[in-house]
Amino acid sequence: METSPLLVLSTTLLITLYLFFRHLRCRQPHKLPPGPPPLPVIGNLHQLGNLPHRCLHSLAKSYGPIMFLRLGNKPTVVVSSPEAAELVLKTYDGIFSSRPSVDALRHMSYGNKGMAFAESGAYWRGMKKLCTLQLLSTAKVESFAPMRREELGRVVRRVRAAAAEHEVVDVSAEVGQLIADLACRMILGCSTRDKFNLKPVIHEGLNLAGAFNLADYVPLLGALDLQGITRRAKAVNRAVDKVLEDIIREHEEVTTGKYEGDFIDTLLAGMGHPMNGSPQDDEPVHGLGRTNIKALALDMIAASYETSSTAIEWAMSELIRHPHAMKRLQRELEAAVGLGRTVEEADLPKLNYMDMVVKESFRLYPPAPLLIPHESTEGIEMGGYYIPKGTRVIVNAWALGRDAGAWAEDPEEFRPE
Repeated sequence: METSPLLVLSTTLLITLYLFFRHLRCRQPHKLPPGPPPLPVIGNLHQLGNLPHRCLHSLAKSYGPIMFLRLGNKPTVVVSSPEAAELVLKTYDGIFSSRPSVDALRHMSYGNKGMAFAESGAYWRGMKKLCTLQLLSTAKVESFAPMRREELGRVVRRVRAAAAEHEVVDVSAEVGQLIADLACRMILGCSTRDKFNLKPVIHEGLNLAGAFNLADYVPLLGALDLQGITRRAKAVNRAVDKVLEDIIREHEEVTTGKYEGDFIDTLLAGMGHPMNGSPQDDEPVHGLGRTNIKALALDMIAASYETSSTAIEWAMSELIRHPHAMKRLQRELEAAVGLGRTVEEADLPKLNYMDMVVKESFRLYPPAPLLIPHESTEGIEMGGYYIPKGTRVIVNAWALGRDAGAWAEDPEEFRPE
């Protein structure tokens, strides 16, 4: 049987690439972190599996808490211990403050014009300052307390009515709806019950953001869009942009004070002003424009939709699985609040065991098992290893909560105490 010339050429190319990458690794003047050997072209992509946080945790048991992988042609370091995470997020946070460009997110977030995925620099610092001082200050968050009380009361009444009729209640759906309404009213000034409903398109965007995109790891394939992710991401951006434009336009036209104080209203008041510094500073000044407002609003909505509801669902599931913890929490609520009224935000400092339950749930089930990737802006020695410039750094939050050296024996168990 004759051998196909194309097959011979492809095999030769793969072997050449494998030897090339191996040669580069061997020539490194510094000691890279240990890690599994990569395959040609795809590197270690095949070892991520369907649940990357679990697979990376398993690999870290063999190669250590600072592990080097090659995902496609992207050098990547995975951090899996609290000590190593502290080096990335605190000790050398300035060096790891940048973000790698992700194809789908770039298309959906107006070219990374928000804060979550912006590159480190003057623009990111301006966005961070804007959020910290104007949108997420203590006074701003407290100003929404009546709205939070109103939305929570609406959910409690629905559940109470369903219980009186002996109807089944989908707790996950109720919690998800509550979080979506809270986020939209704070950020956009309207709930998902109004004509502006971003929920379906945000869910599509979150699915795309979490999907494995071959173009991010083998850029040569990006133009082909083999998985259709780029096409879908652009469609999400168009849909989101239409809704956000309608919301901004209504904010600009309505003069009755209906939207006074929400995030869009606050950002529109600062439109045209510099987000960072002043012309006298050494770094370039970035003005707050319409696109920046939409990108930041999208960041905040996307970040709030799934994270809070997922955390609540996991906490409830663990309480159901551990009746003794449920009973203890119920006794605390009865003693601190009583049975005659609803729990208020002012009661939270008195609920010590509830605080333990929430933290234990976060430890075992972080809403984002893998934190948003960082990227090194320069080469650095860390933990006895060299991290080259431009390396992606992934903190495995799921593994941190299961580190046997940081937690009591059997860290897989739910133990609020």
